[in-house]
Amino acid sequence: MITGRRRIVAPFAQSLDPPMSPQTAEETELATLLVESLNLEDVAPEAIDPEAPLFNAGLGLDSIDALELALAISKRYGFQLRSDNDENRRIFASLRALTEHVQQHKAAA
Repeated sequence: MITGRRRIVAPFAQSLDPPMSPQTAEETELATLLVESLNLEDVAPEAIDPEAPLFNAGLGLDSIDALELALAISKRYGFQLRSDNDENRRIFASLRALTEHVQQHKAAA
């Protein structure tokens, strides 16, 4: 696991885009997991726009981040996100899309 390596290209709080939609409790929980597991410095989980892209122009994640996040989700929620799933682009499109997928597939507590 890679630690202490993250920086953000553009802070979300200073964006000129319209205000972000509020996060649900589940989105905040997953955003916290995302920030902690990827060691995103200077990113508050509640500052992640739930509808913004996670990759490229959005949060700026890459394929290695996706693998690390999938592992963290597997450990926390008890199901695997497979790298060969044709739906990964949709699943990882945004925090909101990822949260919806996790809520549908997580193991019963």
